[in-house]
Amino acid sequence: MNFAWAKPALTAVAVLALGTAAASCGRNDNAGASAVADEEAQKAAQDFLIKNGKEEGVVTTPSGLQYKVVESGPAGGTSPDSNDLVRVHYEGTLTDGTVFDSSFERGTPAVFSPDAVVPGWTEALQLMKPGDEWLLYLPPALGYDDRQAGPIPANSVLVFRLKMLDVAAVPGGERNSVRQANG
Repeated sequence: MNFAWAKPALTAVAVLALGTAAASCGRNDNAGASAVADEEAQKAAQDFLIKNGKEEGVVTTPSGLQYKVVESGPAGGTSPDSNDLVRVHYEGTLTDGTVFDSSFERGTPAVFSPDAVVPGWTEALQLMKPGDEWLLYLPPALGYDDRQAGPIPANSVLVFRLKMLDVAAVPGGERNSVRQANG
């Protein structure tokens, strides 16, 4: 298998990895109004996830990650471990449909390791195989939690259309640790 696509991996990490560092810098600590907004956002996120979890085809993992398989890749593919490189196309939206990032729009897939992104993606990627396309619903705790990340408000449920294109195995890591933990 040709992994020439993996060479520029460090330059294509995307908003998911960079947003984690940037989010801590953009935190708003106004106590009064911020606390009310945080509570409202947490309630909205909880309500969305309860309703979404009842939708046909939606699977909820023990961590709270929800996903729906849109398309399955060919049988026999290998799921990445925590430090393998993956090449994916994705589109991230808020629950109201607002798009905040899209590799599909850019026409360039993102390349990174599952341990370099938000926890919800780390978990989902280790369950997926090349060719899989899923809809992911990340509770705030598996996304940016109570931090704002660019256009993403604090305590937001993140919705992603995620298509895994390829996996480049890297020695080490924790192969299938998430899949084993989730049964």
